[in-house]
Amino acid sequence: MRPTLVAVALALAFVSSPASSVFAQADKAKTARGTVTALGADTVTVKVGTVDMTFAVDSKTNVIAAGAGTKDRAAQAAGATGAKLADVVKLGQPVSVSYHDVAGKLHAASITAVPSVGADPATAAVTGSKSSSGTVDAITATSMTINGSSGSGAKFTQTFVIAPDTKVTEKGASTATKGAKVAITDLVAKGDKVTVSYQAQGTTLHASNVVVTMKGATK
Repeated sequence: MRPTLVAVALALAFVSSPASSVFAQADKAKTARGTVTALGADTVTVKVGTVDMTFAVDSKTNVIAAGAGTKDRAAQAAGATGAKLADVVKLGQPVSVSYHDVAGKLHAASITAVPSVGADPATAAVTGSKSSSGTVDAITATSMTINGSSGSGAKFTQTFVIAPDTKVTEKGASTATKGAKVAITDLVAKGDKVTVSYQAQGTTLHASNVVVTMKGATK
C-alpha cells in the first residue's frame, strides 16, 4: 500500500516573514526537485542537479509528506502549534519544491516528499520522458556524457545526472544495479554505446535508465 501524503503548515518561531508580505508581488511559482542537504530554523537547502538551492520557509509553507498529519497532531497535543520542518522532512529526502523568487530570495510555497529525484509523474507529464542513443564520452559516479547523431545527421552531446535510483542494464543481462550497491562506472565505460531514458528537469537531464547496447573496444 502506498503511504498517504498529508499536507501540514509549518509551525515556526515567527508568524510571518518579509517573503510572505510581498508574496503577491512574486514571480509565477517555479519548481525545483532534488535532495535535502540542510535544514535550518527557517530554511531548507536542496541539491538540484549539481546546484545547492536554499529556500526560505515560514508558516505559509505547506509540507506534503507521509506521516505528516500524525506528527502534526502529536505536536499540537504536546502544546505546539504544529509540526516543525525537521519533524516531517529529513536529510537525504528527495523533495519537490514549489517556490517564488521574491526580490532575489527563494520562498518555498510547498515542499512535497517524493519517492526519488527522477521519478515525479507530474514532472514527467510536463517535460515528457525521452530517450537518446549514443557513445559514452565521459562517465563518473554522478554524471555521464554521450555523443550521438540525430535522424537528420546532426551531431549532439548530452550530459545526464546519474542518481542513486538510475537503473543500468547491459544488453543480454538483468538490471545490474537493482538491489545492489554497484557504481555505474563498474558497468559503463567510455566508448560504450548506450540508450538513455531521461527526464528534463529545469536545465538538467536526469537519467532514469541506461542500457548498454554494445561494449566499447577493450584496450
